[in-house]
Amino acid sequence: MIAIITRLFPLWAALCSIFAYLNPAVFAPLKPYISEMLMLVMLSMGMTLKIADFTRVLKRPAPIVAGIGLHYLIMPLAAWLIARLLNMSPELQAGMVLVGCVASGTASNVMVFLSKGDVALSVTISALSTVVGIFATPLLAKLYIAASIAVPVVNMLKEILLIVALPIAIGVGINYFIPQQVKKIVPSLPLITMCVIILVLATVVSLSSDKIGIETAIVVFGVILHNGLGLIGGYWGGRLFGFDKSICRTLALEVGMQNSGLAAVLGTNFFGPMAAIPGAIFSLWHNISGSFLAGYWSTKPTGTSNDRVKREDVSLH
Repeated sequence: MIAIITRLFPLWAALCSIFAYLNPAVFAPLKPYISEMLMLVMLSMGMTLKIADFTRVLKRPAPIVAGIGLHYLIMPLAAWLIARLLNMSPELQAGMVLVGCVASGTASNVMVFLSKGDVALSVTISALSTVVGIFATPLLAKLYIAASIAVPVVNMLKEILLIVALPIAIGVGINYFIPQQVKKIVPSLPLITMCVIILVLATVVSLSSDKIGIETAIVVFGVILHNGLGLIGGYWGGRLFGFDKSICRTLALEVGMQNSGLAAVLGTNFFGPMAAIPGAIFSLWHNISGSFLAGYWSTKPTGTSNDRVKREDVSLH
């Protein structure tokens, strides 16, 4: 039942976002708690990880390094180019760039599983891209965001350490010391995570409801293009490196799916409500595109043992 509900995440996100746009007063009071809500998501993610997820890099470095490298090469540059080509306002440009500079998305593991990709590789890339993003996100944002906008690198680094690194570390620690207790609540974590992310999206939309207009249509187009370039770049980047189809599907989803909830929070905190719009739209769209792509790939063999992967090997985070 939980799996069915979470698979309909794009629908719930769309409905709640529309409701928040029409009734901003309902969610606007949650603004002071946006960071705390995202910390809860990161804590949940940490509780699905083990120290072994991080040590896998020593055993199979090539696809992991390729995935993280492609992620932080393609997505920030693509976001910057799209924002410039579409002549977005400075705030929206900042928001687009932030979407490109954050780590892999929190739902990529499930999409990878459905796509007959390499789930273990997906978990490792997601975890390590988050660690790398603690430092890469503020530095890349400084590099790509227009010079007319001040980028508080140090403050952004502190924010990411607080919102991302600390709760994930706590989650991993909890899973390490009391794994049996964690196993009991892991099945409910996807639903909890989905509900919290939807609350974050609805709050972001409510704070920008009075500014959403013609520019939003431009952002939607930009987000779809950005996500598409990430999916294509991740897949064909993997093919260029000579990886098999299973790994290439994994890289496509890890590169193309972003932790856009974090981008929305950083945009709100440092650049204003409009800077959160690209992150909010990306959060909705990449789950739609990821679901459709996973559905298509699920019917296509990879020629590897991943065609017979078991469902119990999957963790949503």
